[in-house]
Amino acid sequence: MPALFEMGLDKLKQYKGTNPRPANFDEYWERALKEMNAVDPEIELIPAGFQVPFAECFDLYFTGVKGARIHAKYIRPKNTKEKHPAVIMFHGYSGNCGSWQSKLCYVAAGFSVAALDCRGQGGLSEDKGGVKGNTYNGHIIRGLDDPDPDNLLFRQIYLDTAQLAKIVMSFPEVDENRIGVLGGSQGGGLTLACGALEPRIKKLAPTYPFLCDYKRVWDMDLAKDAYAELKTYFRQFDPRHEREDEIFTKLGYIDVQFLAERIRGEVLMGTGLQDTVCPPSTQFAAYNRIKSKKHMVIYPDFGHEGLPDFDDMVYEFMMGL
Repeated sequence: MPALFEMGLDKLKQYKGTNPRPANFDEYWERALKEMNAVDPEIELIPAGFQVPFAECFDLYFTGVKGARIHAKYIRPKNTKEKHPAVIMFHGYSGNCGSWQSKLCYVAAGFSVAALDCRGQGGLSEDKGGVKGNTYNGHIIRGLDDPDPDNLLFRQIYLDTAQLAKIVMSFPEVDENRIGVLGGSQGGGLTLACGALEPRIKKLAPTYPFLCDYKRVWDMDLAKDAYAELKTYFRQFDPRHEREDEIFTKLGYIDVQFLAERIRGEVLMGTGLQDTVCPPSTQFAAYNRIKSKKHMVIYPDFGHEGLPDFDDMVYEFMMGL
């Protein structure tokens, strides 16, 4: 059974979110995609210092929206004559794309692998800045005080995921119709965002996705850990909550639950019902809006931590590409 801090599982399976959806949400993202598609990515593939006998490892750089140079690790198997599938990986909040060796199980199975460094976090991608208002702490709230919602930082990060997918699909060795995406926490939210903004993605495997249903997090008094910056923002910039509706509506532009409706690929999600970092209801808010084929693996006694055997399930899921 879910923990006492959450609603019952029967209600979770019906829950469709609390955060307000901006009236021009679809227009907002269509305009964003148009901007992304107009960017010359200026792709660079630089051989990495790390190499293995059966693969080629590269530092991949491209130009994203707002002029930032974005970094990803890219690995492709050697000596393959036919186009093959690829997986794209997204990391947790404030982290980076991880080690080379952690991707080799997919490369050994004949996949190319790309792993994104989110702009301005723990890797090599740039955060060009350029917004008005708070830049002190936290990417969720970056751009909230800018008059133009196009300057929300997570808008640019979501577009980076879609642009990386588009780039990988363009590589001659990759079968553009056999692409999977995966990640946990922030990486889970980015997995859903990528599959929404690049609907050719065939398989998505998010684990306890972050960046969903911000108002629900606030109402549960769980604006801490990964969501702590929500409380910081209100305490510093709206201590009497005079702009609460405006703020949560603006956050709705970068609420993954609303993007999830655009997903066309098959989804395998892992969720722990004791998760107090990304509460289960926020994850269900996104999951319940997905219209494509989907399956959620539920761990009643686990929180925001390793979910036993789920990595193996994801691997087998991706082998079906």
